[in-house]
Amino acid sequence: MRSRQLRRSSSRSDVLAGRFEGKLPHALLDKLLSQLSEPGRDVIIGPQVGEDAFAARVGKKVVVASTDPITFTSHEIGYYLVNINANDVATMGAQPRWLLATALLPKGISRGAIARLFAEIDKACLEVGASLCGGHTEITGVVSQPVVIGTMLGVVDEDRLVRPQRVRSGDCVLLTKRLAIEGTAIIARERPEDVRLLLGRKSFARAMKFLHDPGISIVAEALTAVRVARVHAMHDPTEGGLIWGIKELSLATGKGIEVDLESIPIYPETRLLCEHFGINVLGLIASGSLLIVASEKDSKRIMRSLRRRGVECNPIGIVKGKQVVLRKHGKKVRLPEIASDEITRIL
Repeated sequence: MRSRQLRRSSSRSDVLAGRFEGKLPHALLDKLLSQLSEPGRDVIIGPQVGEDAFAARVGKKVVVASTDPITFTSHEIGYYLVNINANDVATMGAQPRWLLATALLPKGISRGAIARLFAEIDKACLEVGASLCGGHTEITGVVSQPVVIGTMLGVVDEDRLVRPQRVRSGDCVLLTKRLAIEGTAIIARERPEDVRLLLGRKSFARAMKFLHDPGISIVAEALTAVRVARVHAMHDPTEGGLIWGIKELSLATGKGIEVDLESIPIYPETRLLCEHFGINVLGLIASGSLLIVASEKDSKRIMRSLRRRGVECNPIGIVKGKQVVLRKHGKKVRLPEIASDEITRIL
């Protein structure tokens, strides 16, 4: 479950120290969720830390749904909206089908800007096999830039639903593509002059296209993985980057995960931007990569299938113990404290 933006509280006693934007701290969110009423018996996967969608039996099928807002960027927000929500549905093995969208638009927005938003949503839906089926739009002085919130629904057969309870010690942890696609795209689009000077014309042009190539969608690789093997868990590292993604995966599965830092692939453009802006790449928003957990045998099958589709896929860790552990050159290293996504350093 995600909360992508937290407003400042007007009461000093109620302020979360050092946490003015981003997801709620895991401990606080876990406490809040533990106080909720029990969901109905039809709910297979309900609200919990580390899960970004819910699943419920409806007749002979399982319906999967997820909701997420877009708050970090004003560029191509319709595209972001569809893919961020579709990704969460796909990590449970379901095909994204129906999108509901709420658009809160600032005063003075042009008709053309609204039309572009609708066109972006429609085009992105077609690309992932979904359609915009309803929602709400309004112009309000509460926002200074467009804020869109989406709810994506999908369907899957129950025997193909990905459940984190299947994870076992010794399972492999795979990562598709490289880190951090979304973060790189946002930096290039928000700080174009700085990035052009740093990377040069050719690499700058590539970074500007990261949103679409290699792209932030993981729907195709998620559905491929569940088609060719028995997947134990999947999670897309978004806000908070790989560190939060691994922590959330660990919380959802109840298992520890050891990650080999040397095995994590990073795009050259991303590495240069992170070094220049003083950003920890492990904590940079990372939509576009997918974490897949499966047995060693099934992991090999998944890697072969994805690579045949032209999608990079590499082992980066193993399910082991009860905590998240990072290793470099075989030695345990300190887990970095990522208070909020590293992208906030430049926004």
